[in-house]
Formats: sequence, C-alpha cells, structure tokens
Amino acid sequence: MSDTREILTAEDVKALAPLYEDVVLALKQVYDPEIPVNIYDLGLIYELNINKKHQVYIKMTFTAPNCPMADEVIAEVKRSVEDVKGIESCEIELTFEPVWDQSMLSDEAKVILGMDLDFEDEADELS
Repeated sequence: MSDTREILTAEDVKALAPLYEDVVLALKQVYDPEIPVNIYDLGLIYELNINKKHQVYIKMTFTAPNCPMADEVIAEVKRSVEDVKGIESCEIELTFEPVWDQSMLSDEAKVILGMDLDFEDEADELS
C-alpha cells in the first residue's frame, strides 16, 4: 500500500476531508487499556494518510514499548478504521520514534486526566 503517501491535489483533499473526519472519530473510539483516554487524544497517532483509493495508512505508538495489550489495540484500530463507510483497507505501522511523552496529550486528554492546563501553559512559556 505504498501509494497511501501519494500527492493529493487540493480537490482530492477536499473530497477526502469528510472521510478523514470519520476515521478520526473511529480512532477516538479506541481506548488505551490502562489510561481512560482514547488513543487519538493521547497523541498515539503520529501519522494518518488516506489515498484516492480510500486506503488508510496509520503510523502510531504506545505510551510504553512493552504494552502487553499492543496486539489487541492494533487489531481494534484496524477493525474500527476499516468499519468506516467508504474505507477500503487500513495499514498500521508501529513505531517508538519519537518516544511518546505527556506533551503529546491533547487539551481534552489533559482535562480528563486532571492535569492543570494553565500550569502546563505557564511551564511552556518559562522554558
């Protein structure tokens, strides 16, 4: 599925945008088994591409390389994405570069986990 990284025109991107949004929604239904936050808001999805043939390529990671549920989560991601109407297939590449850290959390995930958003913003400004 090497053509998932094909160059798309502006018209292609516009046509694929609703499908992209549906895939993101599907990813938000998959949760980390140890953290009560979905994998998308955790920042575990490093790359998401959809080509003109509606084939999806995802590069993702885990919060720790030794996740005992990795195979199950990857299978759930594949199943969830391929269940999106209009998607033909989904290829997933697992990577640990760069290493995941808390800075990759979305603001929504930080709220769910009880992290102080103002404190995080102030810390970023100081560094």
